[in-house]
Amino acid sequence: MSDFRIGKFQIIGPLGTGAHSTILQVRRSEDSKTYALKVVQLDTPEDMKFLAQAEHEFRIGQMLSHPNLIQFYALEKVRDWLFRVKKAHLLSEYVNGKTLDTCPRLTIPRLTQVFKAVADGMVHMHRRQVCHGDLKPNYILLSRAGDVKIIDFGLARIKGETIERIQGTPEYMAPEQVKHSLINERTDIYNFGGAMYRLVSWKLPPSVISDEDGGIPLDAKMWARVYKPVEAVNPRTPPALADLINRCLLFDANKRPERMSEIQNTLDHLCDDLVKTADDRLEAMEW
Repeated sequence: MSDFRIGKFQIIGPLGTGAHSTILQVRRSEDSKTYALKVVQLDTPEDMKFLAQAEHEFRIGQMLSHPNLIQFYALEKVRDWLFRVKKAHLLSEYVNGKTLDTCPRLTIPRLTQVFKAVADGMVHMHRRQVCHGDLKPNYILLSRAGDVKIIDFGLARIKGETIERIQGTPEYMAPEQVKHSLINERTDIYNFGGAMYRLVSWKLPPSVISDEDGGIPLDAKMWARVYKPVEAVNPRTPPALADLINRCLLFDANKRPERMSEIQNTLDHLCDDLVKTADDRLEAMEW
């Protein structure tokens, strides 16, 4: 894909906004196909950090190829007459759908199938030595046709590369992410557990950062006092799914599932069990 060029395009409409960027639905003139285009505006020297972020996301995307991970095609820099970079255009796959934080609430069987698709994508990511770093419902896209895509690799990290500082969403961040600036397979598992907790219970898991004590990370005892098991929040959660979510959210990283493939296998069995009792496939949805 290194020779892929964005070229001319027609703007169809806005899709959203990000950190110092606008995301547009576009039609590319060369092939008349529809894509998503992130436009990063670079007005000052300080804005060049946003160019670095776009370059990072594109580099991560080029390392991955899986049906449950958003695909990136090209990154181009737009220069002014003095050859200064004033914009960056990041072209990616367009998916007609909604992120899980905005789409209608799904049934448990449908959610379980979505979770299995996410786990499939994450297993591929981890096998390529990449961790997402900020997995949450906002970054899981469900298309109208039922396709599941993990999006936004802006905080993803390649194994072995130095991390200057950890960013993320407090309600989904693992204790060791906050306290020791770690991002690895088990922190992704914790993030995924937080996302599943939110979507099954419709409540946020408690943050591992104390609101009352000036942002001090909680210790294991404090965490145990504030954490409510998912089955206590939503008693209709199948016991095997509740157990999986609770294990993913264990404070001690060494007690969580060791690999995303373990979660993938558990969800695969859960999907089979739920299909036996209800034919609730991921079908085309009407919103």
